[in-house]
Amino acid sequence: MNDEAVAVPAHPERKHETAPASSEAVSRPSKRRRARTALRRPANWLELVRFGAVGASGYIVNLVVFALANGLAGVHYQSAAVLAFVVALTNNFIWNRHWTFKAHDGHAGFQAARFFVVSVFAFAFSLVALTLLVESLHVAKLPAQAIAIATATPLNFVGNKLWSFRK
Repeated sequence: MNDEAVAVPAHPERKHETAPASSEAVSRPSKRRRARTALRRPANWLELVRFGAVGASGYIVNLVVFALANGLAGVHYQSAAVLAFVVALTNNFIWNRHWTFKAHDGHAGFQAARFFVVSVFAFAFSLVALTLLVESLHVAKLPAQAIAIATATPLNFVGNKLWSFRK
C-alpha cells in the first residue's frame, strides 16, 4: 500500500474538480475570499479612514517641513524630502499605533521597526516618483512632492495593516 495522497473527485458528478490532497488546503480560504471578507468588515473601513486622517496630518507635516527646508533654508529638494519623511514618519507612527490600529498590546519597538521598513519602501517609491516628476516632467518641487506622497499611500497602508500592526 502506498502512503501518498491521492486526489479524488470532490463531487462525483463534477469529474473535472478534485479535492485537495491535504487537509491544510481545505482549511485555508482563497486570497480572493479573504479579500472579500476583509472588505465586508466595517472595522477595516474605519481603520482605512483613520489611516487616511493620520496620513493627511503626516502629509501636511511632510509638506510644511519640505517647504521650510527647501524653500527657506535652501536645502536640496531630495535632502529636504528625506528630512520631511523622518519628521512625518514619527508623527504617523505615534498616531497609527495608538489611534488607527490600536496596537497597544504589541511591542512598540517591533512595531516601530516594521513601520520603519514599510515606510522606507513607500518612501523609496515616492522619492523615485518625486525625482521623475521634477527631472523628467518638470513639475514644480512642492506639487511634485505632494503627488509623490499620494502615489505611495496605498503601498504604505497595506504594508502597515498586514505587517506592522497586524493583530
